Amino acid sequence: MNQLKENNHIFFYFFIKLIGDNMKIGDIVTRNSYNNDTIFKIVDIKDNIYYLSGINMRLCADSYLEDLKLYEEEISRDEEYIKDKINLDRENYFYICGKIVQLDSDSSYLKRCLKYYEENNVMAKGILLDESEMPNKILEILNEYNPDILVITGHDAYINKRNIHDYKNSKYFKEAIVNARKYEKSQDKLIIIAGGCQSDYEELIKAGANFASSPKRINIHALDPAIIATQMSLSNKNNDIDIKKILESTKYGSDGMGGIITKGTMYIGYPRW
Repeated sequence: MNQLKENNHIFFYFFIKLIGDNMKIGDIVTRNSYNNDTIFKIVDIKDNIYYLSGINMRLCADSYLEDLKLYEEEISRDEEYIKDKINLDRENYFYICGKIVQLDSDSSYLKRCLKYYEENNVMAKGILLDESEMPNKILEILNEYNPDILVITGHDAYINKRNIHDYKNSKYFKEAIVNARKYEKSQDKLIIIAGGCQSDYEELIKAGANFASSPKRINIHALDPAIIATQMSLSNKNNDIDIKKILESTKYGSDGMGGIITKGTMYIGYPRW
């Protein structure tokens, strides 16, 4: 019996080693311990720890090899949930939409968001920055681009809900918001959308964000911050937003994103030339 156990152990070791030799940066994987519910890309491997970035969710994680499973199905970008684009009366009126600047730590997410803005005909500038750089760069960026809407996003995760320092990047998002509010105090004049997966929602709102993630500490979709930014860009500057409707346009609604009622950023003119 002991010999059988030893043989099984040796077999398992060489099986894991074989998988490990073939599992590399760029591979698509899921985690067995989380019922393989989230699709990740391997972005780094250090000291036998595999660092992961969500394909559709703004989530970073790390894992040991034995918990990983190669994902061999066709990757879905999971964007079928997005509702119809906002339709404007372009026969008689013209529109000046709010300008968006998005800070993002993930180049693939940023690219997808910029494509979404383009499809909805809103002006947007994307800036790739690590979360830790955002607080120090924010004033320089705001002075250069003077946006109506600022998106501060990337990756996040929490260990303990009671302390912002137990979140992976919420403290950087919070510091960036505080510094942005030194540039513009009014939440009607500068709309701030902040956070990633599982971010400290209450602290980000208290810091001055109009919208933030995540009220239920759940994962959010890669496009959720961009969806809210687009809705705000295309909302009438003279009217209060329908906050419930805007939140419902995101993947997980008010579980994933929340915010305050404010006015839109779009001017409407007549007649159209």
